[in-house]
Amino acid sequence: MRRTDREVTNPEKINEIIRACSCCRLGFYDGHEVYIVPLNFGFEEADGRRIFYFHGAKKGRKIDLMASHPSVGFELDTNFAIHPGENACSYSARFQSVVGTGRVSLLEDPEEKRHGLQLIMRQNSGRDGWEFPDLALAGVAVFRLEVESISCKEHP
Repeated sequence: MRRTDREVTNPEKINEIIRACSCCRLGFYDGHEVYIVPLNFGFEEADGRRIFYFHGAKKGRKIDLMASHPSVGFELDTNFAIHPGENACSYSARFQSVVGTGRVSLLEDPEEKRHGLQLIMRQNSGRDGWEFPDLALAGVAVFRLEVESISCKEHP
């Protein structure tokens, strides 16, 4: 990171910033072009590893790319605001952002899918205890991103 004065290295602060975000953008690369998709997400830290969960349709470009190219990049950001200046070069912005890489995999086990969906709902609603009937689980793809590298930056 070029601007180390803005780097966030405290693991709890990084997790706090992630939990403040409402969208995670996944970037897939198929060997020819990049495909970026914004997704709502769930998040946890387990055994010292950060894991994101997502859901979506069981067919489509995202699912195809996961199967053929599971290495992805991701980005989250929050708390953005422009700080006006007297001239163009004195404008600035407040922000918090997280970027990284990892590997995605489709979940098949119903209990793993329930767990992922529970975390997605917690991230989006602030609540736990959601029910996910078997029929609903069968109709949705749930996938996990295991983080391999991460960096975080903020500018007040």
